[in-house]
Order: sequence, then C-alpha cells, then structure tokens
Amino acid sequence: MRRSSRLDLIPPYMFAELERKVRAKRAAGVDVISLGIGDPDTPTYPQIVAAMQRAVTDPSTHQYPSNRGRQEFREAVAAFYARRFGVELDPETEVMAAIGAKECIFNLNLAFLDPGDVTLASDPGYPVYTGGPLLAGGRPVLMPLLAERDFAPDLGAIAGEDLERARLMFVNYPNNPTGSIVPAGFFEEVVAFAREHDVLAVHDNAYSETTYDGYVAPSFLETPGAKEVGVEVFSLSKGYNMTGWRCAAIVGNAEAIEHYWHLKSNIDSGNFEAVQLAGAAALGPELEGAKREMNAIYKRRRDLVCDALTQAGVEVTPPKGTIYIWAPIPAGFESSAAYCEHVLEEAGVIISPGGAYGTSGEGYFRISLTTPDDRLLEAVERIRQL
Repeated sequence: MRRSSRLDLIPPYMFAELERKVRAKRAAGVDVISLGIGDPDTPTYPQIVAAMQRAVTDPSTHQYPSNRGRQEFREAVAAFYARRFGVELDPETEVMAAIGAKECIFNLNLAFLDPGDVTLASDPGYPVYTGGPLLAGGRPVLMPLLAERDFAPDLGAIAGEDLERARLMFVNYPNNPTGSIVPAGFFEEVVAFAREHDVLAVHDNAYSETTYDGYVAPSFLETPGAKEVGVEVFSLSKGYNMTGWRCAAIVGNAEAIEHYWHLKSNIDSGNFEAVQLAGAAALGPELEGAKREMNAIYKRRRDLVCDALTQAGVEVTPPKGTIYIWAPIPAGFESSAAYCEHVLEEAGVIISPGGAYGTSGEGYFRISLTTPDDRLLEAVERIRQL
C-alpha cells in the first residue's frame, strides 16, 4: 500500500515515539518513570468538569458546531483577554475557536503558505512549527534560540533570500522547551519585523498561565501594533489541565482569522460545543485561585528537580514559566539522543532529547514536571546515580 511521499519529509512525531518506548519497556517489566511528555497528572479543575456535565445535557450542543465557535466561548475569550492582558478583542471578528493549539498552528501553514514559501520557526521549538510547513509544501527556516541571547532569536541574522519567501513566523513565550520568558523589547522587535517583511507573526501562548516567582507573562497582543501584523494562539491545555479536551482559540488580526476560517470550514466541523462551554467556564475569574494552587504544585516540583540536579553537578536555571526543566547533558555523550537513550536503558526514566526540538536544542535535555512529587524525585535520583 503506497503512502504519500510527503510523509518522507517528516520523522514520526516525537511524543508518539516516547509513548511507544514507554509501552515497550513496561511490557518488558521495567518500572518506567516518564518525564518526557508535558501532560498534567492532576485532574481538570472540578468547576470545568461540572460545566461540561451541564453542557452535555443541553441539546443545543448536540448538533454541528458553529464554524467560528460558539458565541459564549468567543465572548469568554474576549472578556478574559480584557481582564488578564488589557487587550480588547472583537468576539465577532478577532476570536475563533480551535481544536487545540496543535491543529491551529498546523492549519495556519496551509492557510498562508504556497509551495516554496518559508515559515520562520523558533529553534528549539514545538515540532509542529517545522513539520507543519513541510506538509503544507513550504520550507521551515530555523531561528536559533541561544542562551547568550536569553533564548530570543536574532531577527537580523535571517538570510535575505529567506526573508523574501517568509510568510509566517512562530514564536512562543514562556518558551517550550527552554522555559525562558520573553526578553524585554523582543515583542516590539517582532512587530517591526513582521510589518517590514509582510510576515504574519504567530505567538503560541500555551504557558502564560503557568508562571512562578511573581512573574506575570504578557500577551503578544499587548504590544503596540501587534494586532496589525499578528495573531496569538491561546491554549487551555496546560494552564487549566485540559490537554485531552482540545480547546483553544486564535485571536488577533481579523483578516488572518478570516483566512484561517476559510480553510478550517473546509477541513473540519469545529470542536464540540459542550467543550467550548466548559472552556468558557474555565476562563472566568472564579478559576484564578485554582490556577494559583496548580502553579504552587509546579513550583514545588521545579525546586525539587533543580535542587537535585544542582547537587548532581548539573548547571540548571530554575525557569519562571512553563512545566519544563531545560538542562545540559553531561560530558561524554555524543548527542542528547544518546544521553536520553542511556538514561532510559540504565535508569528506566524517559526524558526528552533537546535535539528533537531542533538543531539548537542539541546538547540539552528536557524534564517535564507533570509527575507526582515522589516519582519525580525517584526519577531524578535514578538519573543522579548514573
């Protein structure tokens, strides 16, 4: 059975491969602790579950969803952005529901790229930033995120021939996988760059609600001029423990959202409106306390892991955002993949190789904090003993 040649352009999805390795090891009787995938281990907040239960019994949610998203959800997103970020959004034209951020990020490539066009992608970064352009017939151009630049790309270093073909730019703060926060002035650079080169700036805002040490993450749309040149993808997956619900929104530039809608209305029928109503409940001010409690759990885990790694001689900086620890691999390993394979084979612990997130991630590994404290500490102790 012949498959499409486009599948030859991309490797198997990294997290699917991690899941396969976990299953294989556990089937062989190994007590595997997985710190690879950022999937919250605590339940979705009870208020959201209760809202979903009510919504499922509402017959109006049982039919095809609205292509743009249910009115209550779009209004809830707009109200949240006004309260949380001070950003005014028109729910009719500047907000649209998405079936999770992954779908939205991928489909933006289909909506904006012609064959040979370029997507500028943060490196290291979410794998869909690079896989999406390839599947859409475009070409990803990596923007290295280096520690000496506080993990912000050097926009002035992008080659002229790439700038001529660039149509999209993906950035993400707080950043996955590095945990870095946006450096002062960088969003302003992005706005000026996007305006000069006619590029749609896309900010993947997956972790703004997961921050520590008093840091409050901004929205890209707070930046003057951002709505003229860009959109933001806001996901409820991590900050609200809703990874399985597939609930997100794209907000910002009305024309870009119209193009996204044009594409999506021909591809899918939208997300279940009961999920959207649950998402609307999640975005209300009543959930602020639950988010603070969740962040306190992640902060405690962050400190436990960073302290243990430091004692083991690993140089690690505690992140101010996200649910990840980004750390250099020890000396003596030819690659991050080789080190992570060693940790799996010798310690029964899954960690993510930095090179899987892009060329500039080589030499690092990522630990996810979405594991109960006792298992997290056991995993780090196993790694330390290596």
